[in-house]
Amino acid sequence: MILLAVIQLGEEAYGVPISRELERHRGQDVSVGSVYATLERLESKGLVSSSLGDPTPERGGKAKRYFRVTKAGLHQVQATRRVLSKLWGELPELKGERI
Repeated sequence: MILLAVIQLGEEAYGVPISRELERHRGQDVSVGSVYATLERLESKGLVSSSLGDPTPERGGKAKRYFRVTKAGLHQVQATRRVLSKLWGELPELKGERI
């Protein structure tokens, strides 16, 4: 989900907007700390890369850390979509209704 949120946000993909994007779609709170922890793991696996923006007075002179999905990350998103689509398509009907 975080990879998809980074793709969706484009140039504005940093912790707070990523968290808000996930909250918007999930309908529940998402902590910024958990987003950053996941982004660090994704970066260590080469699925995202990051760069620092310019320091801003609103952040006490701190720079924002922006993320983007790498080519490997995009391949991972596409592979996951294929697997999930296949799994959904093969779900049995339960009591006459699809899940």
